[in-house]
Amino acid sequence: MSTRRFHKPTGRTSPRKRIALAGAVAAVVAGAMFVVQNSFAATIPGFGSRRAATATPSLPGLSFPSIGGRTNVASTGDAAGNCPDAHIIVTRASTEAPGTGIIGSLATAVTRASDQTITVEATDYPALLNPYPPSVAAGTRELTSQLTTEVANCPNTKIVMMGYSQGAHVIGDVLAGTGRVTGFTQADAVSTDVTDRVVAVILMGDPRYVPGKSFNAGTSRTKGLFARGEDASLDAFADRTQSYCDTGDTFCASGASVAVHLSYTQKYNNDAEDFILSKIGG
Repeated sequence: MSTRRFHKPTGRTSPRKRIALAGAVAAVVAGAMFVVQNSFAATIPGFGSRRAATATPSLPGLSFPSIGGRTNVASTGDAAGNCPDAHIIVTRASTEAPGTGIIGSLATAVTRASDQTITVEATDYPALLNPYPPSVAAGTRELTSQLTTEVANCPNTKIVMMGYSQGAHVIGDVLAGTGRVTGFTQADAVSTDVTDRVVAVILMGDPRYVPGKSFNAGTSRTKGLFARGEDASLDAFADRTQSYCDTGDTFCASGASVAVHLSYTQKYNNDAEDFILSKIGG
């Protein structure tokens, strides 16, 4: 790729140069958005599974390999009278194809490791990065419906919720409400009659991350882009939750590293799997 040398202008910038500069800036911004969006383009088959524990897979730049096999998961729950021991609801990250996305590797690992009957359901929502707030609102409505329907149909089933990035944002808003967060559609928390059936919650790269919480995992000590206030706290779910966020993460730690944001299933799936199995009873 060739490079251009820019010389300090000695006078006023001409209209032609101003137009060219504006175009260059727009191209850089568009390129950055393309990188972020395509970073969530697909799943990583086998990442974090115990069978692959001896390997140390590296992130291929800032994007993942082609779409894996975990995208064709039902977006509807269990029918009454046909209930499993546990049910996992997976809410994917921004720009991922419909299905379970990158964090689906964790759901797969849990179902393989458990001795119980487990079903898996994906949240069917836009998962758009731009515009983001309406996508979160749509996800919150859909996940609320999924959760309440599953509890109504299978009141004795143990429910696990797991979400990555925007998916984690959506899960937190369903469980604790949005609170008074600027720019987002306000929604109340789901009834405790429903959330009492939730036994485990896994959040990875949550943009609403709050440092200093007992349920935090990872290295971050800084707030996410849309950090939760006390009016939408997840403290009531502390003993059921693990929230993974590392220093430098663009979204959950307000940092500058997309690579960190994409690393959680690789780094923490085994830990999250152990946590979930302990909560559902193996």
